[in-house]
Amino acid sequence: MDLVQQSTDFACFRLFQLISPSLPIGGFTYSQGLEWAVEAGWVSNQDQMVDWLEMMLNSSLVTLELPILAKFYQALENSDQDSIQYWSDYLYSCRETSELRAEELQRGKALFTLLKQLDLPIQAQWQPDNEPHAATQNQLLGFCVAAKAWGISLHSLQQGYVWSWAENMVMAGVKLIPLGQTSGQKALLALSEMLPQCITKANQIQDDDIGSFTPSVAIASSRHETQYTRLFRS
Repeated sequence: MDLVQQSTDFACFRLFQLISPSLPIGGFTYSQGLEWAVEAGWVSNQDQMVDWLEMMLNSSLVTLELPILAKFYQALENSDQDSIQYWSDYLYSCRETSELRAEELQRGKALFTLLKQLDLPIQAQWQPDNEPHAATQNQLLGFCVAAKAWGISLHSLQQGYVWSWAENMVMAGVKLIPLGQTSGQKALLALSEMLPQCITKANQIQDDDIGSFTPSVAIASSRHETQYTRLFRS
């Protein structure tokens, strides 16, 4: 096996590690409003779950998270700290509820703590205890820091990130509705058919068009903050 193939394989395995549900950053503990949507009867079966997640995919992942992931990746290549700070602040401002903002900070801080413990190069402003720069402790930037250290390409990182999101959300729906594991796999198949085109669209988003428009998610998330019984974190 030549060195190029070894490097590619290494990056591939590190990507699997980065997107694994066992990564200890708590991704599986959030439903991003889905728990309240189920409680309210907005989502009650497999087809409705796929429709809900497709809405999130096209109106948030494609237009906000995947483009900003690319911005962070490019900024790290260019050592562009101003761009990293700008898009970190922008991402945080696009989280419409206190629950979603808390999730952004909690998952980011957990990921940067993990990366530091794995001896990856973490700049001072990204340290988990650096409150003045808390917005830069977001999961998207952490993924890019790991990707650069482990030689993961941007396209592979985008594929891994969107798959990780889809898997976590489908598994949340399986628990909440509830659905059988076969229904969950069918939902993942349906969503995964959309993912290649979603990545292509995300890479064509212009800077002025980066943002999200998911009012139903914002309502569900805000109601979830005070939902009486919850399986998922608020």
